[in-house]
Amino acid sequence: MIKEIDRTNRSAQAVLKGDVKGIKRILPFLGPALIAGVAYIDPGNFATNITAGSKYGYLLLWVVVLSNLMAVLIQSLSAKLGIASGKNLPEVARAQFPKGVSIFLWIQSELVIIATDLAEFIGAALGLYLIFGIPMLPAAIITAIASFAILELQRRGYRSLETVIAGMVMMVVLAFAFQTFMAKPDVVSILGGMVTPRFDGVQSIVLAAGILGATVMPHAIYLHSSLTQQRIVGDNENEKKKIFKFEFIDIIIAMVIAGAINICMLVIAAATFHKNGLVVDDLSIAFNQFKSHIGTSAAILFGLGLLIAGLSSSSVGTLSGDVVMQGFINKRINLYLRRAITMIPPLAIIISGVNATNALVFSQVILSFGIIFALVPLIMFTSNKNIMGALVNHKITTIIGWIVAAFVICLNIFLCIQTFI
Repeated sequence: MIKEIDRTNRSAQAVLKGDVKGIKRILPFLGPALIAGVAYIDPGNFATNITAGSKYGYLLLWVVVLSNLMAVLIQSLSAKLGIASGKNLPEVARAQFPKGVSIFLWIQSELVIIATDLAEFIGAALGLYLIFGIPMLPAAIITAIASFAILELQRRGYRSLETVIAGMVMMVVLAFAFQTFMAKPDVVSILGGMVTPRFDGVQSIVLAAGILGATVMPHAIYLHSSLTQQRIVGDNENEKKKIFKFEFIDIIIAMVIAGAINICMLVIAAATFHKNGLVVDDLSIAFNQFKSHIGTSAAILFGLGLLIAGLSSSSVGTLSGDVVMQGFINKRINLYLRRAITMIPPLAIIISGVNATNALVFSQVILSFGIIFALVPLIMFTSNKNIMGALVNHKITTIIGWIVAAFVICLNIFLCIQTFI
C-alpha cells in the first residue's frame, strides 16, 4: 500500500511540476470519486427509480438530474476538505466539536451505514435470486462471501480496489445502456422530464424525496474526504489548488456516470411499465415484467445490474464504517469483523421473510435522517479559512451549499412525516 501511494504521488508530482502534458495529467488523480460515487447507484436507487418511472413516467427525471447536480457540489466539498486539511470529515468534527457531540455523530453515522448495508446486501442477494433462482438465504451467504473477496482487494492497494470497482460500474453502465435501447423510450419526453420541474400530487413529492434520499448518501460524504486526505499531498497552497482541480474532474466523471445510470433506470421503467399502464413498486415484479415486455435478456441485465451494484456498494459501505469510527472516536476494528457484524441485520431480515423491496425503501427513509449530520458540518468546515486555507469556499459556494442543505433537510423531514404519520 505504501509503495502504491508513493508511486501515485510521484506521478502526481510530475503533473504538478508541468512535466506531464495532455490527458495523461488527470490519470494519477482518478479513482476516489468513482469509489465514493458507487454509493449513488446502490439498490436503494433501483427501488425508488423503478417506482418513480412506473407511476409517473418521465415526470420526475428532473429530480434525478437535480440530485446529481447537488451530489457534484457535496462530493467536491468533501474531497476539498480532505485535500486542504489532510483530515477526513469525522476527524475534523472530532477536533472541532465537544466529545459528546462526536460520540453522537459516530452513533448516528453507524446506524446510517447499517441502513446502507441493508439496502446493498439485500439488493445483491435479490439479484442472485432473480437471475439464478437461488433462494434468498443461500443468495445472502454467497453475497457475504463475495463482499469479503472484494474487501480483500484493499489489502493489495487502493488501485486494485479502484480498478475492480471501475470495472463493476462499467458493467452496470452497459447493462442499463442495452436495456434502454431495448425499451425504446420517447426521447422528447426524456428531455422534457429532465428540464421541467413539476409534481403530480403529494405522492409524487414523497417519491421525489425518496429519490433524493437514495442519491445523496451520508456515508459517501464521509468516505470521499478520507479517500483524498493522504492520497496525493500538496506541499503548499498552490499545489493543493491544482490537486483539487484535477479531483474535480474525477468527481464530474463519476457523477455523470452515476447520473446516467439513475436516469436509465427511471426511463426504462417509464417506457416499459408506465407506457403500458403498469405500476410496479417491487423489484421482483419488475424483473418478471421486463421479461414479459422487452425480453429475457433485458430482465437478466436488470438482475445483473442489481447484483453488481449491491456488491460494489457494500464494500464501499464497509470502508465508510471504518472511516467514521476512526474519525469520530479514534477507534478501529478489523474490517472483516466489521463486515461480519454489519451482515447480521440484512440476514435477520431475509430470514424473517420481509419483502426485500419494502426493506430497501425503509432503509432509504433511515438514510434521510443522517444527511443533515454529514452535510451541515461539511459546509461549516469548508467555509472556515483556518481549516481550509486557500481552498476555503467562495461566498457564493457557501450560500449555494446552505440552500442545498436546507432543501435536502426540508424534503427529508417531509418524507419522514409522510412515512410515519
